[in-house]
Amino acid sequence: MKQFIDFIPLLLFFIVYKLEPRAVEFAGQSFELGGIYSATAMLIISSLVVYGALFIRQRKLEKGQWLTLVACLVFGGLTLTFHSETFLKWKAPVVNWLFALAFTGSHFIGDRVLIKRIMGHALSLPEPVWTRLNIAWIGFFLFCGAANLFVAFTFQDIWVDFKVFGSLGMTVLFLVAQGFYLSRHLHDSDPSTPPSTPKHEE
Repeated sequence: MKQFIDFIPLLLFFIVYKLEPRAVEFAGQSFELGGIYSATAMLIISSLVVYGALFIRQRKLEKGQWLTLVACLVFGGLTLTFHSETFLKWKAPVVNWLFALAFTGSHFIGDRVLIKRIMGHALSLPEPVWTRLNIAWIGFFLFCGAANLFVAFTFQDIWVDFKVFGSLGMTVLFLVAQGFYLSRHLHDSDPSTPPSTPKHEE
């Protein structure tokens, strides 16, 4: 479920982007609704609402959620400030590659790879399986970043559609493939994993 929370602001972004541009009056001010810039404003506002609600409910945000929120504010803010959608096109590639960097760094820093820190409280797997799974996530984030960058600067007419539904589709397919892979190892025990593993940390 957590993986799909990030798509709520994206879906709202997509809906506003697809609206026919029109002027609307609010609090005595005139605003344009529809198109990339009002959609970017919606992305920023909805991200603040979604992650703000999560923070109030959980009293914290995970590191990945902080990264997503900050990237949204930075790249969205630059897009509105300079009135250039180029900044927003770089958001998805940069965020995906930063996730890939974090998963890669966990092979060299700390006593557990990142995917084990995230899922270790729920699953007991042999160390080689955790390692392969972590490498798979690295590859996934690298591929998603490259795919978003390629589409954004090559297919101008569909990059927003791909940003929303392409990213969602790739995530769903990867999670399904991960589920099939894990199902082969669910009955394996990992002797290095203590009986009580700390709850989710990222």
